Amino acid sequence: MELAIDTSTDFASIAISHEGIAVAELTWHSVQKHTVELVPNIERILSQVQVDSKALNAIFVAKGPGSFNGLRVGMSTAKGLAFALNIPVVGVSTLEIEAYPFAFTGLLLCPIQSAGRGEIAIAFYRQDDDWRCLAEEHITTVDALCQRIDEKTILCGEIPEAVAQQLNQKLGKKAIIPEPAVRLRRASYLAILGWRSLKRGEWDNPATLQPLYLRQPPITQRKVK
Repeated sequence: MELAIDTSTDFASIAISHEGIAVAELTWHSVQKHTVELVPNIERILSQVQVDSKALNAIFVAKGPGSFNGLRVGMSTAKGLAFALNIPVVGVSTLEIEAYPFAFTGLLLCPIQSAGRGEIAIAFYRQDDDWRCLAEEHITTVDALCQRIDEKTILCGEIPEAVAQQLNQKLGKKAIIPEPAVRLRRASYLAILGWRSLKRGEWDNPATLQPLYLRQPPITQRKVK
């Protein structure tokens, strides 16, 4: 059994899976309560499926981009469990988790998150013969993104409403933006992606695995005198 943990944003999600297939999942709006809610909910879901933590064989964790506090809580919990149980930990891009539910379409997929300062975080994925990342996570603007899109594209993830309106106006029929409920990020997809990496022998060293911050948190930035 595996445990998937995603606390990248205000929405948190955890899942228990068997070889990547979820057998239980819990998704909730945590806002900034990850610190006090994550571990009790992990205990709750383990109890629900009657699995002891010692039966876990791997931990999958969303590594970002996302909020500083959310990623810190999820990552530290995942690494702590991996160390304590002596099992592999696999970090998966939060944007990849948001894109994967739409892989079956074969269309270009662009997950989007707010990056603050009027900018957005994006990546590009597509499923053809294989699941591929076409452009890794990076920060850009709505205008710059629209200039790059020349085909029908599914725009997914936690897209701010104002950004969704701009994308629809600028891209017209090239923009396919599913309803928010369909775009909700779920740990069951993290479990699938994490299991695939694990099967390929691709996992992370818990001592060196770090959250993916596309922009350094203000607390780490040197003040200008």
